[in-house]
Amino acid sequence: MSKPKTYDLFIGGEWSAPGTPERDTIHNPATGDVLAKVAVASEEDVNRALQTAQKAFPAWSRLVATERADYLYRLIDLIKRDSEKLARIITSENGKPLKEARIEVNFAIQLIRFAAENVRRLEGNIIPGSRPGEKILIEKIPHGVVAGISAWNFPLALTARKLGPALAAGNTFVIKPHELTPLATFALAELSVEAGFPKGVFNVVTGGGATVGNALVTNPITKLITMTGSTPAGRKIMAAASEGLKEVRLELGGKAPFIVMEDADIEKAVDAAVAARFMNCGQVCTANERTYVHTAVYDEFLRRLREKVAALKTGNPLDEATDMGPKISAAELEKVDAIVQKAIKQGAKVELGGKRLTGGAYDAGNFYAPTLLTGVTADMDIAQNEVFGPVLSLIRVKDFDDAIAQANNSRYGLSAYMFTQNLRNIMRMTSELNFGEIYVNREGGEAAQGFHHGYGDSGIGGEDGQYGLEAYVDTKTVYLNA
Repeated sequence: MSKPKTYDLFIGGEWSAPGTPERDTIHNPATGDVLAKVAVASEEDVNRALQTAQKAFPAWSRLVATERADYLYRLIDLIKRDSEKLARIITSENGKPLKEARIEVNFAIQLIRFAAENVRRLEGNIIPGSRPGEKILIEKIPHGVVAGISAWNFPLALTARKLGPALAAGNTFVIKPHELTPLATFALAELSVEAGFPKGVFNVVTGGGATVGNALVTNPITKLITMTGSTPAGRKIMAAASEGLKEVRLELGGKAPFIVMEDADIEKAVDAAVAARFMNCGQVCTANERTYVHTAVYDEFLRRLREKVAALKTGNPLDEATDMGPKISAAELEKVDAIVQKAIKQGAKVELGGKRLTGGAYDAGNFYAPTLLTGVTADMDIAQNEVFGPVLSLIRVKDFDDAIAQANNSRYGLSAYMFTQNLRNIMRMTSELNFGEIYVNREGGEAAQGFHHGYGDSGIGGEDGQYGLEAYVDTKTVYLNA
């Protein structure tokens, strides 16, 4: 293995030494190998990054929209060129299979591309005035300096999801990638230099949420905070931002129901249920967390599901044949196992898995067996709390009304899945299923042109598509008279 690389902060288009000697150690979750030593920013470092972004804002915001888009197009071309390199960085720091990392790189490209393509569609209005000859202009303007805070489960795509629209809309940007997975964001920052980004437009500060994240949120320079992460972290950010009356957009946890009715295509539903649960080792906010199956097809669904889950290959994520890699960390693995053991005590039955994988290469990493539980009921903790791991809970329902009622019995409201051929059920579902995005007769995976958002404990605001892009601008009303 090559010698671990040491990273400073990325401020003003160049590497910048932090004000403290402290470093975070980045580990490969599959092997335990040390990948890098990464700077931990001080509050003064964060302020310096924000001041740099603030200084770059006037010139960047005054560029014609298509000029800003051209920078993003150049960045896209470089991401395409380095796509395999970026995929391997994602796999090394996050642990997802290489084939999934390649999908993430492509999704990052699509997110930035949508922002670049649609920046000219940030349109205002001209409204008739209330005085003779008056016109009322409502103009879309950038906020200023945008602060991003991202999670570890999609280290490149989550940065791209925020960077693209922030810059396209004329803001400058400072991001704190998660302290477990900063390397893909650093690689993107290096590409931004090659793309010719003006200094200070894109900055990266690293460290923990309680220190670096809080400094980003509370600094008066920050005008908009966009965060992807856990619900508890989102609450803390919202509370910290309230003092400065900051605009906050939070994409948080999920507890997606996956509903299979008696008329569903069972094979298709099983394939989608497995994909939606075990992709990225279950570490996806839109993952299938609760699988509700109509009693008429429950036994057949369980039989096929057991076969499909048992066939999953867990191991080295760089192996093209691997279906599932490790959990991101030992602490996260222990959280998942504790949830499973609690479910067993509350009456759930382990059909497959239910334990950490050990022996050989498994001992060096954070591997958990693909797990299938039956006998899960609505009053169990596992039916209410986000698992964020490779654990599929199978729940029998008697009819459509029962499925909708149990699905809606959640404090989360991000994603849901429905498999049925019944148009009446589909029409009812659109108004009765209380989730921000619903996948009908397909596996998960949002599109760059959609709108990714949830209700309740799943956050506020939203990202992607035209609605997401609109979040990165403010409005100015001008009463125009001669």
